[in-house]
Amino acid sequence: MASEALKRIDWLLVFFILPITLAGLFTMKSFAPGEDTGAFFSRQLIWIFISLAIFFIFSFIDFRFLKRTDILVFLFLLFSVILLLLFVLGDASRGAKSWFDLGYFSFQPVDLMKLVLVLILAKYFSRRHVEIRDIKHIFISGFYALIPIILVLLQPDFGSAMILFLIWLGMVLVSGISKTHLLFVFVTGAVIFATLWFFAFAPYQKARIANFINPLSDIHGSGYNAFQSTIAVGSGEVTGKGLGFGTQSRLLFLPQPQTDFIFAAFAEEWGFIGSLMILILFLLVIWRILYNASFGVANFEILFGIGIAIFFMSHIIINIGMNLGLLPITGIPLPFMSYGGSHLLTEFMGLGILTSMKRYARSIHRDDMRHEFLGI
Repeated sequence: MASEALKRIDWLLVFFILPITLAGLFTMKSFAPGEDTGAFFSRQLIWIFISLAIFFIFSFIDFRFLKRTDILVFLFLLFSVILLLLFVLGDASRGAKSWFDLGYFSFQPVDLMKLVLVLILAKYFSRRHVEIRDIKHIFISGFYALIPIILVLLQPDFGSAMILFLIWLGMVLVSGISKTHLLFVFVTGAVIFATLWFFAFAPYQKARIANFINPLSDIHGSGYNAFQSTIAVGSGEVTGKGLGFGTQSRLLFLPQPQTDFIFAAFAEEWGFIGSLMILILFLLVIWRILYNASFGVANFEILFGIGIAIFFMSHIIINIGMNLGLLPITGIPLPFMSYGGSHLLTEFMGLGILTSMKRYARSIHRDDMRHEFLGI
């Protein structure tokens, strides 16, 4: 039984993930010597071992019970209540009440809510029929996403709210919902925003939005972090400065090099070649996730795998984009590399559930899946 479960594990996926986690660890170890540096490295090492253990444990569990509506609704309501409790019991960090301080470590519940949202949307869209193209399914599925998005925006944590939105948008796009109806919704939203911009927003509100969209427009204020990050990435050039010789992180010019800007810290030391290797590894991870999703026994398992891929892609694109100064600074961690236990546990939980689904999987025709979910 155990040997059969081990055979179901995608060892190639694990092989692609491990170098990414090691890259994060080595980057943290290369920071300027100090108490915080040692704590980052040692704690992250512990979280990696715990997360890998969770991944293997979850791989042995039969998660077909997650297809039950009552269980998914319970999980959704539970984590919605937990997000509400943050306003009373949460610990403020960088201006947002997003964490529960548990002493030795902190816990960010929105990470697990992202996983719950993938599950509940997979369940909703798995009941596919002709009426899936009805515009009401955009609003009903959007309601599931809107509740946690509002609770997260009120913290305020715009980055996590953006990930929740992208999970919903991505799963809507692959579910078969009418693209015309979806376009109508977005055009309506754009018209409302334009009306507010010209007739409701005060000048200072417009300035805040402009600075958020283009942080490099104010490098001495809101754009300082993005500016220092682009300097770090650019100074790495082709081959990098070498492990432990990243001046931006060692001299503390680069803020939060262990979390938000771990990619910039890595790029400064390993250069374009090292950064390219990390991007290739991320692409291979996404490929293996989608490959595993293609073996889903039903729409629920396939959609869950696609949702997990969207979850990772959203984090990767937004984090690296903000490290390059192309996207707003949102405080989104880079999967497997950034310091922190909450996001690492969630990532390996999601992969563990996906791996478990292969225990009762069947092969399906790849062309059928591409036509069913991608419309090609």
